[in-house]
Amino acid sequence: MTTQQYQFTDDGTIPNSVFPMIVYEKAFGVSENLADEMERVFAGNNWKNAWRNGVYDYHHFHSIAHEVLGIYSGSAQLQIGGEGGKSLTVEAGDVLVLPAGTGHKKISASDDFGVVGAYPGGSDYDIRTGKESERETVLQNIAKVPFPGNDPVQGSNNGIINFWK
Repeated sequence: MTTQQYQFTDDGTIPNSVFPMIVYEKAFGVSENLADEMERVFAGNNWKNAWRNGVYDYHHFHSIAHEVLGIYSGSAQLQIGGEGGKSLTVEAGDVLVLPAGTGHKKISASDDFGVVGAYPGGSDYDIRTGKESERETVLQNIAKVPFPGNDPVQGSNNGIINFWK
C-alpha cells in the first residue's frame, strides 16, 4: 500500500480542510467480494453508515462529516479540492479519506466503477455544493466535526491518527 497526502485550501466556493486528504493506493487486493471486505474493515474501525454507489459528477462536499471512499470495482478520474484542485485516477483497491469540507466530483469513470462510502461513528452526512448563501453555516459545521477515533483502514495507531495531528 502506498500513501499519498494532498492539501487543498479554501477556494472561496469549496472550503476544503486544514487536514490533508489521504489516498491509500492498493489498500486492498482486488477480489470478488471487495465491497463486502471494505465495508467490514471500515465498520471494524468504526466508520459506518455505509453506502454503495459512485461519485456525483458535480463538485460537492460534506460539512458535517469526514468520509471514506473505497473503490471496489472499476476506475475513475476524480477532481478533488474544487476547480483548482487535483485530478486523480483511482481504481479498485484504492481508498480515499476526505476530511469534512473537501470537494470531490467524478470527471469520468469506467462502466463498472463502484464505491463504498462510510463515516466515522456512523455519523450522518450532508451534501453541499458551495452555495454562497450556505457558506457561514458550512464553515461553522466543519469546525464542529469531531476528530475520528480511528483511521478507516489502519485503525487506531496509524493513518489519519498521525496525518491529521
